[in-house]
Amino acid sequence: MDRRTLLRRGIAAGVGTALGAWDLNEISPAVLPEHPVWDLNHSLWMRCQPPHNPPLTADLDVDVAVIGGGYTGLSAAYHIRKAAPNKRVAVLEARGVGNGASGRNGGMLLPNVANEYLQMVSAPDVHKRIYELTVQSMKSLVALVAASGIQGAVEPAGALQTFETQEEAERGRAYTESVRGLGIPVRYLDRGRTAEAIGTRAYPASVYEPNAGHVHPMKLVHALKLAAEAAGVKIYEDSPVLTVEEGPMNRLHMAGRQTVKARSLVLATNAFTSKLSYFRNAIAPVYNYVAATRALSDAELASIGWRSRMPFNDSRTLVYYLGLTPDNRIHIGGGSAAYAWNDGVAGRPDAKAVDLLRQELTRLYPALRGIEFEAAWNGMVDMTLDWAPLVGVTGRQRNIYYGLGYCGHGVNLTFLFGRIIADLEAGRHQPWREFPFVNRKPPYIPNEPFRWIGIQAETAYDGLGA
Repeated sequence: MDRRTLLRRGIAAGVGTALGAWDLNEISPAVLPEHPVWDLNHSLWMRCQPPHNPPLTADLDVDVAVIGGGYTGLSAAYHIRKAAPNKRVAVLEARGVGNGASGRNGGMLLPNVANEYLQMVSAPDVHKRIYELTVQSMKSLVALVAASGIQGAVEPAGALQTFETQEEAERGRAYTESVRGLGIPVRYLDRGRTAEAIGTRAYPASVYEPNAGHVHPMKLVHALKLAAEAAGVKIYEDSPVLTVEEGPMNRLHMAGRQTVKARSLVLATNAFTSKLSYFRNAIAPVYNYVAATRALSDAELASIGWRSRMPFNDSRTLVYYLGLTPDNRIHIGGGSAAYAWNDGVAGRPDAKAVDLLRQELTRLYPALRGIEFEAAWNGMVDMTLDWAPLVGVTGRQRNIYYGLGYCGHGVNLTFLFGRIIADLEAGRHQPWREFPFVNRKPPYIPNEPFRWIGIQAETAYDGLGA
């Protein structure tokens, strides 16, 4: 079973149970309402969070209100203002910009969407168009970062997808052969060439993706914040939105008792979206874990042979992914996943989850045995059952826009989806109609308790729960 099957099969068990108890499934949101909670970012990257802007202290009337100050929100606000400098655009962030997944992820910059990554789900011409679109978006993001003056935010140096088994390696070889004829420049690397790149012979093969790289998550947040503000966006931090009242003029009710009126609303709330009563049955917020070592000496780094410095991820059900910072810290994420009851917000990662990361790191690089982690953190990933993202417009008045369901590919997709949201908000739908992730209907995820039962049953079955 590959990693794209895990969540789908687990929640399918919950769906089956829900069908036998449909009434309970239907009343669950009323009986078990979700409450707005925003956990704090404790990641290594948090040291580079830009200073907070002042919170909103008075009522506000704008053309576009963006809820969420992560990659999606900052990108959408930036693109909307760039296309329409006369529009009043405000970003409302519950904590500080990048507090969520944007500022605590595993630092990989990848092309394509998760369900199409190194496998062809769509027709070949569509697969190629998605790939080319995401590569072009990545280039635009790199250019924006360069213009911001923020150093070390993006390093487009390529990445590897490694394989755990020979069977998976053969599928990787077949994929590369099929898409190189489409002009997609991936390359198959055998065990020796893989080891030469990343210093471990643990994998029988890998696929090299040149249009990929490494990011410093919070520095990228900073660059996007600067770009949005330079475009005229107003950003209010420590300004939580509690509820949304839809209408021709949406009304947002703030924790500080202010009211924000907005003709258009952008939901840029990622795995927290269900707490505003949207997409509860489309997204499952699943916790992932990341840890980082101290800075390695040049001699220590040389001993493990990670010459290319490229980030990489493996092919397991619960994927591991690794990167190397400019100051030689190794960060490793994945390996286990957790779901908190009723889309809940968990605390810091437990010792078991961190120990799994340590075990995997020393399996790959035995020379690092005994090394301790300098930081360990967790954060929610917004998962869909089919691993495909979604971007579009919703609401009774068709004036609420969204981008979510990134399933681990959000660093690049959020910037692209911000651009798509800007076009949709301006009524420019036509350029995007051919892409399968625009205004799509995702597979249904049941409510509690069936959601919890399905996910827990699957992780228990595989012995991978954290």
